[in-house]
Amino acid sequence: MRPDALSQTKDALAVVLGERPADSQAFARRIVTAFADHVNPGFLEARKSVTEAGDEAAVEWEGEGSILRDAAGREFIDLLGGYGIYNLGIRHPDVVAAVDAQLHRSPLHSQELLDPLRALFAQSLASVAPAGLTRAFFCNSGTEAVEAAMKLAMWVTGRHRFIAAHNAFHGKTLGALSLMGKERFRAPFEPALLDVTRVPFGDADALADALTTAAAAGQKPAAVVLEPIQGEAGAVVPPDDYWPAVRALCDRHDVLLIADEVQTCLGRTGAMFAVDHWDVRPDIITLGKSLGGGVMPVGAIVSSPELWRVWEADPFIHSNTFGGNPLACAAGIAGLHVTVRDDLPARAAKVGDRIAHDLRVMAERHPNVLQDVTGRGLLMAMHFATNELGYAVSAGLFRRGVLVAGTTANAKAVRIEPALTIPDHLVDEVLDRLDDTLSEVASAM
Repeated sequence: MRPDALSQTKDALAVVLGERPADSQAFARRIVTAFADHVNPGFLEARKSVTEAGDEAAVEWEGEGSILRDAAGREFIDLLGGYGIYNLGIRHPDVVAAVDAQLHRSPLHSQELLDPLRALFAQSLASVAPAGLTRAFFCNSGTEAVEAAMKLAMWVTGRHRFIAAHNAFHGKTLGALSLMGKERFRAPFEPALLDVTRVPFGDADALADALTTAAAAGQKPAAVVLEPIQGEAGAVVPPDDYWPAVRALCDRHDVLLIADEVQTCLGRTGAMFAVDHWDVRPDIITLGKSLGGGVMPVGAIVSSPELWRVWEADPFIHSNTFGGNPLACAAGIAGLHVTVRDDLPARAAKVGDRIAHDLRVMAERHPNVLQDVTGRGLLMAMHFATNELGYAVSAGLFRRGVLVAGTTANAKAVRIEPALTIPDHLVDEVLDRLDDTLSEVASAM
C-alpha cells in the first residue's frame, strides 16, 4: 500500500459525495492525468469530447432525461444514449425510486434464500417476450448474456459450432468474440476461439448454403446467432423476408436460432423486441444495455422451458455471483413497467419516422456530405463517404451541444440513439443544429 493511499481514497470519495467542482479546469486536468496514468491514455486520443472542447476537457458530471452536463456546467443533448443504455433517458425517476427502495432493504442477495425480485423480474420479462419464451437467466451485461446463450445452445445440442454474420457485434469476451464480425477485435486472440462460419447479413441464400455445406460435412452448428438489426455495423436493417427465412432454415436443419437483442430490445426499434417486426420467435434471446432502466447494469437470456430442461438438471453449471441481484432486478422491473405503461415502442416508431424523414431531406440538400440514413425506430445511423466527414459532423454537433459518436470501428457511420422519451422540443433543437452543422461542413469542402 502506498503512503498516500488514505489521502487518495479520501479525495476520491469527496468527489463522489460532493458538489460540482468549483474549479472545473483543475478538475478536468486531474481526471485527464488519472486516465493517462491509471486507465488508458489511448482513450484521451479516441474520445472526441477531450479534443473538441477547447482548452478544457469535457468531464461528465450529471444528467437527467436527454440532457448531460459536464463538470464545467456545459449542457449536451444526448443523442448517443450510452449506445442503447438510456431507452428511458438518464436517471428516470421511477427507476431510481425502485433502486433506492431496494437499497434501503438489502443491496445484494444472500445467495441461499430465494430472492423475490429475481423471480418477479423473470415473470415480468415473460409477459413481454415472444410467446413461449418464459424462462430467464440474469447476468451483468449483454456480452455475458451472449456467453450464456452460446453455452445453452451447446448444452442442448451437443454441438460446438456456430454461424454468425459479417460485421456482427456480440461482445468481446472470448466466446462472444468468436462471433465477432470485425477482424480488428478478433485477430489478436485467434485461434483460441470457437469454430464460427460467417455469412453476409440479410442474405438468406448465403445462410442456406452455409447450413447445407455444414450438414454435408457432418459439422452442423449448434445455433445461428444474429442481431435482428445490426447496430455496431451502422443500423443495418435486413430485407423484410430475411428473418422469416432464417427461422425456416434453422427449423429445416434442426439448428437453434439466437437473436442478439442486447441493443435492440425493449422498444428501441419501434417494437418491444426487434424480431417482433417480422413475427419471428427465436429459440433464445439475449438482452442487455437498456434492460437495467439506464440505472443498473443488467443482462439476461430468455428461452423456452423445453431448452431449459438441461439447466434444471444442474442449475449451478452456469451461474453468476451478481447476476439477478436485487438492485439490478428492481431497476429492471421498474424499467419494464415504464416501457409498457408509456408505450415507448410506439413512441420510438413515431419519433424515429420523423427524424428519418428530416435527415433524408437534409441528405438531399447536402449529398456530398450525408450519403444515406439507415435504421428503424430510434436505432439510426447517418452514413458519410469518409471517416473525416463523419468526424467533422460529430465534432460540429459536439461544439453545438449535441452528443453523437461513430461506431467503434469508424466514423463513416454515426449512430443516433436518443432516449425513447426524448421530448419533441429537443428533437426540434437537434434537427436545427444538425442542419447548421451539415451546412458548415458542406461549405468547407
